[in-house]
Amino acid sequence: MTRGRGYALLAVVVTAIMALSAALYAGAASDDGTRGRSALGDGRAPRNSAAPASTGTWVGTWSTSPSAAEPGTEVTGMADRSVRNVVHTSVGGTSARVTLSNLYGQSPLNITQASIALAAGSGTPAAVADTMRQLTFNGGPAVVIPPGRQVLSDAVRLTVPADTDVLVTTYTPAASGPVTYHRHARQVSYAAPGDHTRDATGVPYTERTGSWRYLTALDVLSNESEGTVVALGDSLTDGVTSTVGANSRWTDVLADRLREEIAAGRDLPRYSVVNQGISGNQVLADGLGRPADNPSGLNRFRRDVLERTNVKVVVVDLGVNDILRNPRLADPNAILAGLRTMVDQAHARGVKVVGATLMPFRGHRGYTPAREAVRQEINARIRAGRVFDAVVDFDQALRDPYDPLRLRPVYDSGDHLHPSDQGYARMAHSFDLRTLTGSAPAKL
Repeated sequence: MTRGRGYALLAVVVTAIMALSAALYAGAASDDGTRGRSALGDGRAPRNSAAPASTGTWVGTWSTSPSAAEPGTEVTGMADRSVRNVVHTSVGGTSARVTLSNLYGQSPLNITQASIALAAGSGTPAAVADTMRQLTFNGGPAVVIPPGRQVLSDAVRLTVPADTDVLVTTYTPAASGPVTYHRHARQVSYAAPGDHTRDATGVPYTERTGSWRYLTALDVLSNESEGTVVALGDSLTDGVTSTVGANSRWTDVLADRLREEIAAGRDLPRYSVVNQGISGNQVLADGLGRPADNPSGLNRFRRDVLERTNVKVVVVDLGVNDILRNPRLADPNAILAGLRTMVDQAHARGVKVVGATLMPFRGHRGYTPAREAVRQEINARIRAGRVFDAVVDFDQALRDPYDPLRLRPVYDSGDHLHPSDQGYARMAHSFDLRTLTGSAPAKL
C-alpha cells in the first residue's frame, strides 16, 4: 500500500469513528429538552436484548409536561434516593419505553438504575413482582442526562394493559441540583432512601409526593392503537381540582370513551390520549426563569405536542389564563393569533387541530365584565371556524343554562373556574369523537 492510500484509508476510518460517536451522543439527548432518539429510534431494532421483536405501533400511553424546578431541590436534588412515579395508561402494549428529563437541571443528572413495573393496585408503591423490569439506556443500566436535555430509554418487553397504573423508578446516587418536575400530578407518587429500584414490596417507599419527578413520557408498542391524541392546556386540562388518584381528568375520561366505543365496534380512530396540561399556562406569556417555568403554549408546542410519539391530533384548550392573568385587558386578536400560529405549526407536520371554547368564570375572583367580553369574542371566532380544524364547545357543555356566564353548579368545583369531577366528565362526553377522524387539511 502506498503512503497516499494509507492516509486516505486512515481518514475514512477516523471519519467513520467520529460519525458513530456523534450518533451515540445524539441518542442520549437532544439540544433543547426535546426527546433524544436513542439507537432504538422508532421502528428500528433495539439494542436491549429484552426489547421487543414484535410488530405494532409506538404510541404515547401517558405523558406530562415538565413545568419547573422543584423547590427545595436546588442543591441536593434527589441524592441517594429512589423516585417511584405512578402513572396511568390510556392504551396497552407489548413493550414499553420511557423519557426522563433534566430540563430544569443545572448539572448532569446521573441515573444509575431504573425500572418499570405494573402497580399491584391503586394507591400503592408495590409492584406486581413478575412484571419488574430493569430499564436500560443504549444497552447499559446507567445514563447521564446533561442539563437542559432528556433521554429516551431502550424498549423492554412488558405487557402493559390499558387503564392501569405503572411504576417507573429511578435512582440517583449523588447530588444533581434542581429536580425537573410536574407539580400538579393529581396522583400520589413515592420516594425512598437508597437504591430500591427493583423492590416490588413498596415497603421502603414511605415518602409521598403529589408531583411527578424526571419522568415525562411512557410509550408502548401497541397493536390496539395507531396514533396519539395530545391535549395541550392549562389547569383545566391538568385536572387541578379533580380527585387525587381517581384519574378523572377530562383526558382520562376521553381515553376511556374512545377505547370503549372502539371495543363496541364504532368506526373511530384507534388513538391513545396523553395530557400536556400545565396549571397556569398561557398561549402567549412564559413564566420566570431560564429555561422559563411554565413556558407558554407557543414556546412549548413543538416539545409537548409535535415531539410526542406518533401524534395525529392535538386538542388545544388555552386562553383563559391569558385573560385572567394579564394586568391589563387582554387583546383577543393577540391570543387568537397565537392559537393560529400553533395550528400552522401542527399543519406543517400533518397534525389535525381541535380547539376548545373557553369556559365561563363568573364568580371567580378574576372576573370582570371587560374580561368576559374578551372571552366572548374569542369564543365567537372559534365557533365561526376561523381558528381550528374542528371545535369542541366546552363552554356550551358546562355553562349554567340559567346564568350562562357561570359554570353550572354541579360542574363547578367551588372556585367558579375549575370543574368538579362531574364537570371534567361532562367535558369528555361533550367531545364528538368523530372530530378525531381525518388529518390536517392540505394547503391549496
